[in-house]
Amino acid sequence: MSLPEELLDLAVATAREAGRMLVDKRPAGGPDVVQTKSSPTDVVTQMDRAAEQLVIERIREARPDDAFLGEEGGTRAGGSGVRWVIDPIDGTVNYLYDLPDWAVSIAAEVDGRAVAGAVEMPRRGETYTAARGGGALLHTAAGTRELRVNTGVPLGRALVATGFGYSAERRARQAGVLTGVLPHVRDIRRGGSCCVDLCSLAAGRVDAYYERGVQAWDIAAGALIVEEAGGRVAGMHGTPPGPEFTLAAAPDVFDALHDLLSPLNPAQD
Repeated sequence: MSLPEELLDLAVATAREAGRMLVDKRPAGGPDVVQTKSSPTDVVTQMDRAAEQLVIERIREARPDDAFLGEEGGTRAGGSGVRWVIDPIDGTVNYLYDLPDWAVSIAAEVDGRAVAGAVEMPRRGETYTAARGGGALLHTAAGTRELRVNTGVPLGRALVATGFGYSAERRARQAGVLTGVLPHVRDIRRGGSCCVDLCSLAAGRVDAYYERGVQAWDIAAGALIVEEAGGRVAGMHGTPPGPEFTLAAAPDVFDALHDLLSPLNPAQD
């Protein structure tokens, strides 16, 4: 078994365990919001922290020398050259409101490059996986299928997913960008989870995705899944994807949407 395959197996098993815990232990009245982060709408729950702790503990049991980068502070150095990038609940507000579009996202990087990724969507019964060079897969109770992004879609018929930041000022700016995009595409979808949107793109459920403000833990696994499904993930004007801007689509749709977004300056607040 190659190292990416070994890391992927561990990511999948751990993401599934965390997903089961999050479903089983979600309080009937909704999770307890213990604090906010960047704004009153940017919430973190006790379950975010419990899931991240579970993920780190399970991986450390198997690979004690690896490094970690977790959204909820589970960051530590390591000496193996492998780093795990963890979002314990991507789509916390959806989880808070008992909406199905949230996920556990775990990626493994080797020397700074993602080589394995798993995105577990417990409420949908779906697990998305990718190992670099090995393609991307969707696993459900009905079986496993290979993922491919939609190609040959004209921009005017593209269904585009996006998301919005937490601050009122950024949201207002993003709404302005949206008004410049909407007349030129089939429609817009806003699901509330970056990694769910990226997996939807890989599965052909949307044709493109863009957003400003996503972090490494939001995109690490999902971006690899999109790339292994034949898509392209980058920022504006050849920059890497990240907090400034992330755009993902099949290569032909990517270029068309990039050119539409460019004069709108979507990477600026």
